[in-house]
Amino acid sequence: MKLPRTTRLRAAAAGSLALAGALVLGACGSDDNTGGSGSAGGGAQAAADDVKCAGSGELLASGSSAQKNAMDQWVSDFQGVCPDITVNYKATGSGAGIQEFLQGKTGFAGSDSVLKPEEVQASKKVCRNGEAINIPMLGGPIAIGYNVEGVDDLVLNADVVGRIFSGAITTWNDPAIADLNPDADLPDTKIQPVHRSDESGTTDNFTQYLAAAAENTWPHQPGKKWPVQGGQAADGSSGVSAQVKQTDGAISYFELSFATASDINTVKLDTGAKEPVEATSQNASKAIAAAKVTGSGKDLAMQLDFTTDTEGAYPLTLLTYEIACDQGNHKDNLDKVKSFLGYTASEAGQSKLSQLGYAPLPAEVVGKVRTTVESLS
Repeated sequence: MKLPRTTRLRAAAAGSLALAGALVLGACGSDDNTGGSGSAGGGAQAAADDVKCAGSGELLASGSSAQKNAMDQWVSDFQGVCPDITVNYKATGSGAGIQEFLQGKTGFAGSDSVLKPEEVQASKKVCRNGEAINIPMLGGPIAIGYNVEGVDDLVLNADVVGRIFSGAITTWNDPAIADLNPDADLPDTKIQPVHRSDESGTTDNFTQYLAAAAENTWPHQPGKKWPVQGGQAADGSSGVSAQVKQTDGAISYFELSFATASDINTVKLDTGAKEPVEATSQNASKAIAAAKVTGSGKDLAMQLDFTTDTEGAYPLTLLTYEIACDQGNHKDNLDKVKSFLGYTASEAGQSKLSQLGYAPLPAEVVGKVRTTVESLS
């Protein structure tokens, strides 16, 4: 008998939490991290053990909407321990966040894609005697969420996803979809693809996945700006997920936490493995564990394999980076940035991620992140 969706999500979250203990450096499972979002108690105590409260006043930051739910949790826990610091993070999208950082308006930015060479060059104007670096902080699956009446279990492969989002497949009972879902009662409802209207790291990762895994059906170059003309659009992950929730026939891409929060059905991907892979934190962690660090020095940019067919590895996964100066951070922000990012990279900060639909960093990566954050100057 098929379990209700909410039961399946709880089971997936439980499995992800178990894997998190194995991936996060030094995690021993002794802290009580079972409190809900924004809870005090065990989460606040864990933060107190792991955080050095340094500096005071407001810390401004902006960028990735993919990490918004994690950031809300982190800020709540951090400020419960460091009340003299107010962290104000605005989920403006990765592109806007990087631009505000390069203009010297924020202490750090959040981005779901690594800095471009020209952005690194531009950062030298705000990073005195230094430059901006990519500091990975969390991972997670980009869910392909859909709203089709009567369909709550759907399998797609990369080629079909590419044809849907390029406009080549227009109805839900198209033979290409039916072949992958022989037991589904697919309606002739019109497909309503929804994309991000803002420049987005989530869009960048989604189009990188399509360019790599669906090269025969997706002719567009990857990037933060959606490349296909027409179709429905909305701002931020919250905007596109809300559009899917209220539109029969809609499909879009957003982080798993937004699908979970709105109870939106998500696609299982046929990757060539024995079984289609569901978008879960646990399955994303398997893909992240195989990622390679490609940055040099303090820069920890990483490369994911979007074409993996490893059993249980969900390939449509992103890494969110915090962007800061390796040296030359503004003196009013430096202590606050190191204090806050030190918490997000700590055992306590990372252990909250699976509960929220994200994937913690692998042990060897989070160790490098902590060293890098401590070295910021």
